[in-house]
Amino acid sequence: MESTRRDFLKTVGGAIIATSAVGSSLALAQTTKSTDKPSEETATAIRGHELPPLPYAFNALEPYIDAQTMELHHDKHHAAYVKGLNLAESELAKARATGDYSLIQHWSRQAAFHGGGHFLHTLFWRIMAPYGKGGGGQPSGMLADGIQANFGNFELFMAHFAAAAQAVEGSGWGILAYRKTDQRLAILQVENHHKLSQMFITPILCFDVWEHAYYLKYQNRRADYIKAWWNVVNWPKVEANLQAAM
Repeated sequence: MESTRRDFLKTVGGAIIATSAVGSSLALAQTTKSTDKPSEETATAIRGHELPPLPYAFNALEPYIDAQTMELHHDKHHAAYVKGLNLAESELAKARATGDYSLIQHWSRQAAFHGGGHFLHTLFWRIMAPYGKGGGGQPSGMLADGIQANFGNFELFMAHFAAAAQAVEGSGWGILAYRKTDQRLAILQVENHHKLSQMFITPILCFDVWEHAYYLKYQNRRADYIKAWWNVVNWPKVEANLQAAM
């Protein structure tokens, strides 16, 4: 671990990166040459996605995030993204089976939108924890070293991240990501779920600033929601995400 940490610190710079779109690591699918049309059974053999359960009770993040918001956010909004992703992938499978790609652009965009929503929400639930029981405080270890190397110190990182999240136009996310190409951390602004401009970025922490994530409690006071949210960030989980991304 120490050698990995030293290697990481050798390559992380002091650059602060902000962009208006999220990037993510892309899994490159292998393609095979074939003149045979796939059977419908083969073309539609896809695995459906399921709504993951919350790792804590709806009221576990109070008073910072209220139980009613958590229930609606998880059971309604996140569930809708899972449903939309399954539908989009099913329609794309039908296109493969029938050879009718007339709606390929529509269903590809739907898969990207709902897939991004499903992925980011799944990450969002997991990087939070009840205050004093994993949530709040400051990061340590490799994550703390990376934040210092890339942003100066934790306070400067918080100010940069909060400003980026506050300034997201419309609905979207603030994201801390690991960029494997040069082994640096980057702060990203994300509109919606799927407007991608940076390749080979792995989100390790994400923050939902869609109105449904805070409006019941904070109304239009997004800045108050951002300030309160730091009390439920699960920094050990974020560091585990960083180590996995590396």
